[in-house]
Amino acid sequence: MSNDGIKALAENLGRIEDAIAAACRRAGRARGDVELMAVSKTFPAEVIAEAAALGLRLFGESRVQEFQTKAPELAGWRAEGSNAAADEPILVHLIGHLQTNKAARAAELFDAVDSLDSLRLAERLNEAAGKMGKQLPVLIEVKLSAEETKAGLEPESAEAAELLERLPDLDHLEAQGLMTIAPWGVAEDVTRECFRRLRGLQDRWAAAHPKLDLHVLSMGMSGDFELAIAEGATRVRIGTALFGKRPPMAVQLKAFPEEPGE
Repeated sequence: MSNDGIKALAENLGRIEDAIAAACRRAGRARGDVELMAVSKTFPAEVIAEAAALGLRLFGESRVQEFQTKAPELAGWRAEGSNAAADEPILVHLIGHLQTNKAARAAELFDAVDSLDSLRLAERLNEAAGKMGKQLPVLIEVKLSAEETKAGLEPESAEAAELLERLPDLDHLEAQGLMTIAPWGVAEDVTRECFRRLRGLQDRWAAAHPKLDLHVLSMGMSGDFELAIAEGATRVRIGTALFGKRPPMAVQLKAFPEEPGE
């Protein structure tokens, strides 16, 4: 990464940190109440390493195949590495939709899966984590938008009810909270209502399923994270505002072609 690129990244991070701190003050919350996840999908491992050198420790990736190509270059920054940088290792979460046939690889590659959206996937992840002797943190992804491209569980569905009922019995998964993506290009009040609904589901599901710890609310991205903080987000996922514009989809697919089942 060039010196200019590193400087731009540091400046972007400074602006984002200032904006998060200001949003927390407006909401009467402490800055420490909100985690910053750097969404590094489509960016190379060297960019993640530079972000880690600036102090970022939580990263989000969307595709198993893509992160698999980056992971070897980041070994020194992760807990299993021997590099001195691993004294404070980074964590990398899967935030994109996960096919069940890639569950085992995801459980091996990632520190957490933030896009759990079916009981079948939960069972596959639990089985894979068990074989590795690993406790895998997960977030339940909830679909609160009518957009067909959005993934996640319908909150009032039988599938959601069944997953919530069964999760406490899956010994190698550690349910930590909920995740959602607000609809694109809508009015501020619509975005806020989406975030309020997730907060309401957190309260309702935690009360109905006391064996589950659902303390994390992952909501809000580059364009709406300040609204998410106002509505109770404990984790915001920021990519473009931090790393810059992503390459066009055609370029992404050429670099990381889709596998069967994706």
